[in-house]
Amino acid sequence: MMDWTDRHCRVLHRLLTRESLLYTEMLTTGAVLHGDRARLLAFSEVEHPVALQLGGSEPADLAQAARIGEAEGYDEINLNVGCPSDRVQSGRFGACLMREPELVADCMAAMAAAVKVPVTVKCRIGVDDQDPEESLFGLVDLCARAGVSTFVVHARKAWLKGLSPKENRDVPPLDYPLVWRLKRERPDLTIVINGGIGSLDEAEVHLEHVDGVMLGRAAYHTPAILADADRRFFGADAAIDPFAAVEAYKAYVASELAAGTHLAAMTRHMLGLFHGQPGARAWRRILTVEGVKAGAGLEVIDRALAAVSGLEAQRVPRGLEAGEAA
Repeated sequence: MMDWTDRHCRVLHRLLTRESLLYTEMLTTGAVLHGDRARLLAFSEVEHPVALQLGGSEPADLAQAARIGEAEGYDEINLNVGCPSDRVQSGRFGACLMREPELVADCMAAMAAAVKVPVTVKCRIGVDDQDPEESLFGLVDLCARAGVSTFVVHARKAWLKGLSPKENRDVPPLDYPLVWRLKRERPDLTIVINGGIGSLDEAEVHLEHVDGVMLGRAAYHTPAILADADRRFFGADAAIDPFAAVEAYKAYVASELAAGTHLAAMTRHMLGLFHGQPGARAWRRILTVEGVKAGAGLEVIDRALAAVSGLEAQRVPRGLEAGEAA
């Protein structure tokens, strides 16, 4: 979810679900150790619980980056062993580390020794010609011996050559039963499943077999599905109203606008909020077209809300007063 689940996105998602664990986009150890930490690691207090996801392959660097993340207040440090992009491969991290499970275990041991918050792994079931049963179970067992108890498993292989990152999210077949089996045969571990899960109904089916479900693209493109997560899975009395979430988000937007953040940087994460509802196209159009203009502010969100709530349809279009024909 690189370039997607930034701090603005996470605030919006937190206003839709108060209980679900949120993850940052993946940050490399180099960025954390040598980059602009104030910008890269900043997050709002409302985001808790929130996990920092790291990319790297040097145990010492990962340990130091984990310490920094813990000091910044993150609730969990996660190592990404699943991203298949060329940029990630060239840096020897992400999914290519599925080929080096001993190194991953060394990295996790170093991170676990460095911090008190949980350290977790996000991985694939394998890469290229690996046997998924061997690659997945082997990686998990080595990391478990290094002190890891929680694994997020994208239930697809990654093909490091021949498929683009986008194709790697869709083309390799999903093997949910293998991840279910991992939980069945390693009952002491916390197993979270990921990959191709598009609804809370689907998530509920998986929760009969594993401990948790991670939603990626579905949560981003149709974030309103998160609004019922607390009621369905965490015992809340009612679902969260997306309109109320937008009103709450406006307070955050106002504070960020005052700090110099452009409106479009925040509204781009809202485009799919009313997907499938009347007025959704107008909502997207107003946020997209008007949100990028210089000086755009909260009035853009208000206009978009009016369109999707039906208030826009009740207004007489300018130029049609006084009996003019359309």
